[in-house]
Amino acid sequence: MPAFKQLPPESLLSSPSPRQIVAELDKYVVGQHRAKRAVAIALRNRLRRRQLSPEMADDVAPKNILMIGPTGVGKTEIARRLARLAQSPFLKVEASRFTEVGYVGRDVESMIRDLVEIAVGMVRDERVREVQHAAEARAEERLLDLLLPPGPHMPPADAGAAPEAPSQTRERLRAQLRAGKLDDRTVELDVRDNAMPLMQVVGGTSMEEIGLNLRDMLPGMFQGRRRASTMNVPDARAHLLEEEQQKLVDMESVARTAIERVEQSGILFVDEIDKIAGREGGHGPDVSREGVQRDILPIVEGTTVNTKHGMVRTDHVLFIAAGAFHVSKPSDLIPELQGRFPIRVELDALGRDEFVRILREPRNALIAQYSALLATEGVDLRFTDDAIDRVAELAALVNERMENIGARRLHTVMEKLLDEISFEGPDLSGKSITIDAAYVDRMLGDIVKNEDLSRYIL
Repeated sequence: MPAFKQLPPESLLSSPSPRQIVAELDKYVVGQHRAKRAVAIALRNRLRRRQLSPEMADDVAPKNILMIGPTGVGKTEIARRLARLAQSPFLKVEASRFTEVGYVGRDVESMIRDLVEIAVGMVRDERVREVQHAAEARAEERLLDLLLPPGPHMPPADAGAAPEAPSQTRERLRAQLRAGKLDDRTVELDVRDNAMPLMQVVGGTSMEEIGLNLRDMLPGMFQGRRRASTMNVPDARAHLLEEEQQKLVDMESVARTAIERVEQSGILFVDEIDKIAGREGGHGPDVSREGVQRDILPIVEGTTVNTKHGMVRTDHVLFIAAGAFHVSKPSDLIPELQGRFPIRVELDALGRDEFVRILREPRNALIAQYSALLATEGVDLRFTDDAIDRVAELAALVNERMENIGARRLHTVMEKLLDEISFEGPDLSGKSITIDAAYVDRMLGDIVKNEDLSRYIL
């Protein structure tokens, strides 16, 4: 099990403050200041904990967060952006995917295994970037060996010139390879067939239950056979580069680092937790809701999960749970689980003013996205201020009349608004199109007024 590593004091000084974290989240998520403050404090407390002695740090539990708010108000986006800012392993799962022990479905420990796999991928990508130049050089040498096998060498470039030495021929071939002049040639190399053998799964079991380490237990069965394959030079270079990267990256070290990263900085976002809220007393599919809560409880409290990369402690994984709680309420969760989410923040429903800001302000604002998409066709798309106001007003109106799906309503409204322009895009190349309020009313006005029609279209 990876040991706790105490960070030096300067790491706290160089890390973003809670105020800076909130400012960064403001670039992507409109409003929801209370939720941003909560996650910023939780992230900063993690860094503070790493300054403590191992004995003290072991007793400092993460302050898990429960976000309460309707769909489409930014719960997932806040958590995802926070993880990206902290460069932490992040996984979003829906609580409704899991079932109580004894029922067919995914067991709750699989969320930790999935989080470890994400961390392994992150660390592996970092290590690959570190060895990229060495891997490229080794792959090039192997490719030259295939292009210039032992035996008669390539003839000199000029018929009347003296024969080239093997090293000269190799360097001339290297120059041609780098210039792309050999891309049409083919080479034959050995590749490993990694196809998994077919296995019959016993009913009522999951792959996690069948066994985590089949590849380790039966290496000969899962290594795959090598076979000759003919491919062009660019494909061969890519294949050889991948093989060299695998040789240069120590996967045991990657796994150890990934497990440590999950244990010390992993973030697990459990969505739809309100769907499993409720106590026993019913029959049918809802009977296992409390059972799922009791299965999740040890993971949140802190337990050790067996993964194919090693044992993982969940004591200091940060859990962020979220739910709309329209039908149920947080007090419907079992008391033990409630106690493990001491920080609760309520997110505000979004209205017209927030929609205007969402369309304009974030770095990935919808207006900017659609303008960039159509710019690829040579179309200069522009929106007037009154058009943006009208789109926001109509989206808020539809949310009031029907199910409130928050900012996601803007996607449906914008798709319908730009339906004709998107379809005619290739024929509009070189033109400038301005969307004003009159165009918005022409495209959407009748749909919004007809409540029956808007239920299906918006």
